[in-house]
Parts: sequence; structure tokens; C-alpha cells
Amino acid sequence: MSSILTNTSAMTALKSLTAINKQIETTQGRISTGLRVNDASDNAAYWSIATTMKSDNKALGTVQDALGLGASKVDVAYTGMASALDVVDEIKSKLVAAKEPSADKAKIQSEIGELQNQLTSIAESASFNGENWLSVDSSAATYSATKSVVASFSRASDGTVSVSTIDVDITTTELFDANDQSGILDSTFTTTGGGAVTVSVSDLDITAANIDDTDLDEMIAAVDSAFSSMTDAASTLGSSSKRIDMQSEFVNNLMDAVDRGVGQLIDANMEEESTRLQALQTQQQLGIQSLSIANSSAQSILSLFR
Repeated sequence: MSSILTNTSAMTALKSLTAINKQIETTQGRISTGLRVNDASDNAAYWSIATTMKSDNKALGTVQDALGLGASKVDVAYTGMASALDVVDEIKSKLVAAKEPSADKAKIQSEIGELQNQLTSIAESASFNGENWLSVDSSAATYSATKSVVASFSRASDGTVSVSTIDVDITTTELFDANDQSGILDSTFTTTGGGAVTVSVSDLDITAANIDDTDLDEMIAAVDSAFSSMTDAASTLGSSSKRIDMQSEFVNNLMDAVDRGVGQLIDANMEEESTRLQALQTQQQLGIQSLSIANSSAQSILSLFR
């Protein structure tokens, strides 16, 4: 039965065309954004996971920045320690030279004095972003014997997050401590020779009264002990620097892996979407043609009244 009030064919064609247009809109949105899941309405579960992981990856980016800052602090401290080692080694050589009976101790002490000044300059200059791990003041309110470098950000299966750090004990790297002279170079010792002087590596004086070979031997031993402690400190700093570099590389690789994982969840397959768009556009043209035919069929009823 033909009806001029209800065109069933046109209604069906219109419904199909509307559905096709909606699919085209969705496909064009994916192509323009590059995302298969752009908001929660597309896929709530994937959108939630991707949003959380993107946030975590941003936190990892901050961790990477912190590792870079920590690496710089360690490198500055290590550079200062390595330079100070060369100076202490030179002081030890001068003290050994002073053992020679005919040595001019006044001239040797003048050279040692300059080397001691250089040690102070090195320690005070080994500062990065206001932090100095070689020359400290343990009485300062901001002093901390342990320096921490943010190393990782992780999320447990129950959703709780945690931040871990790489800790460096700077009590082993301190060359000078303005508070109690407990650094490697300013800690005092007392010789037992004729001079019986109380000195440190940073202020020993071989021209003091009654200095004899026993005093010199004990000074040489003290400087050698300081040299050994500084070598250990440099090794500690080197190990910390290596660990920070390894962690930084790991965090960088982890960020890439998270990006890939998020992409697999929400990124659109552009080859598939472009193929789908072409197919939908063909269906749209056929739908328009079908609707046109369905609408024109009702006009054939006019021929019955001619």
C-alpha cells in the first residue's frame, strides 16, 4: 500500500544515512586528533588508564630533571675532590722533600702555604645551586649530613604512589667543616716530636719551633691518611654519579615504554581510519541516492489522478 503520510522506505533510508553520517563524524574526529579514544565517552576504561599513565609519565619527567640536577651536584663535588687530591699529593711531596737535612724549610713552607690556600679555594668553589658538599657548616640550620636525589616515581597495584631517592652521605666527602673542624683537611692531630704541635693538613707548618724528623714523619703520615680518605670519598662520589646516570637512562627508557603503552590503548590506526572513511563516504553517497529514490516514489501517486 502506498501512503502519502508515511513513507516507510524514506524513513529507513534516512535512518541508515543518519547512522552513516555519525560514523563519518567519529572517523573524521579520529583522523583529525590521531586518537581512537579522545575522551571518556569513547572508552571509559582505556581513557582512565591512559589519563593516569600520562600523569605518571609527567611525574617521571620531573624525576629525570631531578636526576640531572643531582648528577650536576655530584659531578661538581667529584671535580673539586679530584683537584684537591692533586694538591694534597703535592703537599705530601713537599713534606718528603723537607726531610732532606739541607732543605730550605722556609721556602718549602711557603710553597705548602700556597697549596693550602688552593685547597681552601677549591673546597669553597665546589658549589652548585647553593649546595657545597666539600666545605660545610654543620651548625647551620639548613645543614643535612645526607643529600638525597629524587630517583624514581612508582605506582603500586593498589594505586598508591611512592618516590624513592638516591642518598649520598656527605660526612665522608667534607674537606672542611666551619663548625667543629671535623673535615678531612681541617681535623687536627698532635705530633709527638720535639715540636709537639697540634695542626691539620690545611694549616700545618714545618717551620714551627723545635720541629724535628718525628714531627715531619707524623705530618707526612697524616697527609697520606687524608689522601687515602679523599680517595675513598672520590670513589663514593664516582659510584653515586654512575648510579645516577644509570637511573636517568632507565627513567628515560621507562618513559618511552609508557608512551608506547598509552599509544597502543588510545592512538588511532590511521591506515584503518582512512580506509574506513573512504568506505563510509561511498555508503553516504549511496544513502543519499537511496533517500532520493524513496522520496521520489511518493510522487508517482500523482499519476493516478491524471
